[in-house]
Amino acid sequence: MIKIGNLTYQQLREKFRIKSPWDMIIIFLLNILITIPIFIIAHHNFISFDWPIHLDRIILFVIILIAIQLILRAMRRITLISVILYLIMLAYGTLSGKYGFASVFEDYRSMMYTMNDDPYPQDIIITKLLPFPNKGKIIDAVEYQNPKIRDFAIMAIHKHFKHIKGFDEDWTILQSFAVFKEINSRWNYVSDPKGHDYIAKASESLRYLSGDCDDHSVFMAACIKSIGATPRLIHTKGHIYPEIYIGTKKDLERMNYVIKKILFPEESKGKTIHYHIDERGKIWLNLDYTARYPGGPFMHEEILGALTLD
Repeated sequence: MIKIGNLTYQQLREKFRIKSPWDMIIIFLLNILITIPIFIIAHHNFISFDWPIHLDRIILFVIILIAIQLILRAMRRITLISVILYLIMLAYGTLSGKYGFASVFEDYRSMMYTMNDDPYPQDIIITKLLPFPNKGKIIDAVEYQNPKIRDFAIMAIHKHFKHIKGFDEDWTILQSFAVFKEINSRWNYVSDPKGHDYIAKASESLRYLSGDCDDHSVFMAACIKSIGATPRLIHTKGHIYPEIYIGTKKDLERMNYVIKKILFPEESKGKTIHYHIDERGKIWLNLDYTARYPGGPFMHEEILGALTLD
């Protein structure tokens, strides 16, 4: 007979066994705690069928919930040990800066908010293989290494959203949203000279925060690139506008929540987050001067090309 100290294995197991009905209550609560992070991982990695009211996600959650419940009931004699081990694992993740209690809460909150308030995808369809207009001039005009451009971006970061805590993995994107807010709240549209397509350098636009759509795009791209984000410019028949790369569908869920509930709640109230998905599955949000919040409505014109400034 196996003995641990003065107790046999049977006595030790009996010591940690919880009496009914508390064992079933604890098993169910533990089931919820375990199911949520497993469901989040599955939600991010399994194919979404885009069924009405997210029925595919609901079915997935129920399947995981039932499976975990059956497993926990089979090991109900050591339920208390399972609870302790699970809490220790999440506590370790929290203290070590890895996946812990806060991460589970943030991911679940973002996921549930997005399921209730879907962003609106708009696929990029390049119907004509046209060269990006003034490509060389635009690349030269995006002076992201100019100290004055970076100083402006840093000023915007210090001015907006300094109070926001958490979201460490998205901090560069959140700082870019601060830059967006500063530029778009101050930008003054000024047309080019008649019959001439004038491309202003970013340092030029910095003086008065004025210019047309390509000047705004160049300046926005330069500022957010100066702080480490990845911008690109979209060319339509009569317009150029900037976008910012935010990552995958998982990242989009967090950004949807952050934009609508934390950073731009008034500007985006009752509105939808619009985005493009490129041919590699990367997600880009609109930063046009016509948008009051990141991911605002696109100007619905045929897309002719994209210039990524990575």
